[in-house]
Amino acid sequence: MITSSISEAAQLLKHGQVLAYPTEAVWGLGCDPFNEQAFQDILELKHRPVEKGVILLAGHLDQVEHLLQGLSAELRHQVIASWSNRLETERATTWLLPADQSIPTWIKGQHPLVAVRVTTHPLCMELCQQFGGFIVSTSANPAGLSPAQSLEEAQHYFSTSLNYLEGDLGLSREPSRILNALTGVVVRA
Repeated sequence: MITSSISEAAQLLKHGQVLAYPTEAVWGLGCDPFNEQAFQDILELKHRPVEKGVILLAGHLDQVEHLLQGLSAELRHQVIASWSNRLETERATTWLLPADQSIPTWIKGQHPLVAVRVTTHPLCMELCQQFGGFIVSTSANPAGLSPAQSLEEAQHYFSTSLNYLEGDLGLSREPSRILNALTGVVVRA
């Protein structure tokens, strides 16, 4: 199913469906991170091992505030600034943050930290808002292939049986960079 309704897409997520949607730079696959079956469906679609973990995408800082509590004031400021003081053409930043008890083990994979990004992409912001929290965000591609750059590419990968939210990609040319908030190590440049 293809929809241009963000509220309809949010309802699909709430009902345990997987959704393909445009993000800042590539198409993503998302689901309710607390619905283990929906998450397993994504792993099967991508042929991705659970050990790798996935990114959680939030539309607003208050949706991930609880994950910033253990950071120093300076580091907390750096993380928030990377999410809020960015032009839409700039590359987004995903941070590996300490996971609290609310984060399901399947989201983290084999890692003690959880990957989190607060988006500035208007469609994604509204989707998270209407869903009522963060959602899974992993690139829309089977393992080993390039992420989908269009609705048509996503459909080529996953067929027309998947749910799709129509919309435009953001203006970033590359998927988000990934930084470890505790060590400063760049995981994906």
